Amino acid sequence: MKNYLEQYRKFVENELIPIEPLLLNQKFDELLPKLEEKRSQVKQLGLWAPYLKKEHGGMGFPFMEFAAVSEILGRSPLGHYTFNCQAPDIGNIELLSMFGSEQQKNTYLKPLMTGEIRSCFGMVEPDRPGSNPTWLGTSAVLAGDDYVLNGRKWFTSSADGAAFCIVMAQTNPDHEKKHRRSSMIIVPTDTPGYEIVRNISVMGEPGVGYFSHGEVTYTNVRVPKKNLIQNEGDGFRLAQERLGPGRIHHCMRWIGICERAFDLMCQRAIDRNITPAKTLADQPAIRNWIAESRAEIDASRLLVLACAKKIDQKGAPAARTEISLIKFHVANVLINVLDRAIQTHGALGITDDTPLSFWYRHERGARIYDGPDEVHKLAAARRILKKYES
Repeated sequence: MKNYLEQYRKFVENELIPIEPLLLNQKFDELLPKLEEKRSQVKQLGLWAPYLKKEHGGMGFPFMEFAAVSEILGRSPLGHYTFNCQAPDIGNIELLSMFGSEQQKNTYLKPLMTGEIRSCFGMVEPDRPGSNPTWLGTSAVLAGDDYVLNGRKWFTSSADGAAFCIVMAQTNPDHEKKHRRSSMIIVPTDTPGYEIVRNISVMGEPGVGYFSHGEVTYTNVRVPKKNLIQNEGDGFRLAQERLGPGRIHHCMRWIGICERAFDLMCQRAIDRNITPAKTLADQPAIRNWIAESRAEIDASRLLVLACAKKIDQKGAPAARTEISLIKFHVANVLINVLDRAIQTHGALGITDDTPLSFWYRHERGARIYDGPDEVHKLAAARRILKKYES
C-alpha cells in the first residue's frame, strides 16, 4: 500500500499541480485535452479508479485504504477527476453497481467506470429545500411503457458534457408515506426536452464541463420504463445509499485540501519577511493558526478513518451517526484552514496565483451540499440521544 501511495503522491505533485494554473485562470480549452492525457497515463500506470473492484478495472481498495489515496488526490483540484474518483460519477457508479439492472450496467455503468463518459445527478431544485428530498416538484408520470418527466433541477454538478443524469422525481405524489413518493430514473442527456439552461455562476465563476453546476429543465422528457432504478418509490432509500458514502468521499478530499493549504500557509510564513530580520513565522498570531490547523486536521483525519473503518466492517447504514459527524466537522475545519491560509498570504491569498481562492469559492458550499451543517447536527444528536432514552 505504501508504494501505491507514493505513486499517487508523485503523480499529483509532478503531473497535476504544474497544470493547475490552466484551471485557476479558466483556460479550459487548454486544460481539458491535457487532463485526458493525464487520465491515459493513470490507466497505463495501473492507478485508475482505486475504489473500483479489480474485475471492473480498478484497484479494489476498501474504504480505509481509499481514504488515504483520496487525501493525496485532494491536494490538487484536478486529482479526483484524473483518477476517475470524482463526484458525481463515483456516487453514480456505486449506486448502479449495487442497484442497477444488467441492462443499466451494460449501457451506463461500464462506460462510466472506464471513463469513456461522464454523468450527473439531479435531485436539488431551485424552489424546494435541498435538505428535504421527500418534497420534490419534478414529476415522472408513467405513460404506457415510458416515464414522462417535467420539472426543474439546479446545482446538477457536471451536467455540462454528461452523457446521462440520474434524476430523482415524484412518481407517487399522493402516497401516504412521504418517503415512498419518489423514484430514481436514468435520463440520457440527448433526450428531447432535456435542456441545460445555464452553468450556474459560483461566486463569479460559471465553470465549464466537469467543473460546472448546471440548471436543467425537463419538459415532457420521455424515457423507457426500463430506466427506472429498482422499483417505484425507492428514490429516498436509494438517495440515502448513494449520499452516505458520498459524504465520506467529500471528507477524504477535504482533508487533502487542508493539507495542501496548510503547507502553503507554513511555507508562506517562513518565506515572507515583514522586516529585514523577521518573517511572518515570528508572529504569535500566525503560530496560533498553524498549531490550531495542525490539531484540527489531524483530529478530522482520525474521525474520517474511524468512520471508514465502520463502513468497511458494518456497512454505511450502521455508520450514519459517524457520517453526519464528519460531514459538518470536517467541512468547518476545511473553511477554517483555508481562511487562515488566505489571511497568511495577504493580498496574494485572494488572487488566483495559488489554489486557495479557487478552493474558498468552490468549497464554501461544503457546509451546504449533501446536507447542511444544521441538518447533520440535528440528525447526529437525535441518534445519540436515543441511547439515553429509557
